[in-house]
Amino acid sequence: MKKKLASALVVLTGVIALSSTSAQARHHHQRGIHAARHGAHKHHGGHHGGAHAHRRAGRYASHSGRPAAWCGWWLGQHLGMSNRNLWLARNWASVGSNAGQPEVGVVVVWRHHVGIITGRSGTGWIVKSGNDGHTVRERVRSISGAIAFRRVGAGFDFAS
Repeated sequence: MKKKLASALVVLTGVIALSSTSAQARHHHQRGIHAARHGAHKHHGGHHGGAHAHRRAGRYASHSGRPAAWCGWWLGQHLGMSNRNLWLARNWASVGSNAGQPEVGVVVVWRHHVGIITGRSGTGWIVKSGNDGHTVRERVRSISGAIAFRRVGAGFDFAS
């Protein structure tokens, strides 16, 4: 009887060991499929490395031709500038010439956003920008935290 019990225990232990290995393999396989579907690269560094790559790819890659973080891309399209480096908002801080302060027609640059000043309302500035609430909006915005004010060109139609 003890031999049968010991044999059953060995078989049960083997089944449990194989089940967890199979579950781990399925989980790894599922992450691989998820990464492949979303364009992320599989990295051999654990789950965090793969998740980080997914965020990186998701932020700057898009299926529609524009990046997921698209304020810089929109402003480039709006001003007729197709330089992909301008898709990153802070890169606008080196375009054109230094305006030194906010004024109508000046590009305002924050670390993670960029827009163009189209007017003034009381003590605030009206800024038109892409990816503002996932759309193009023109509204009064605080310029607090702006890292640059740039003159990019003259004669642009701010209403379009």
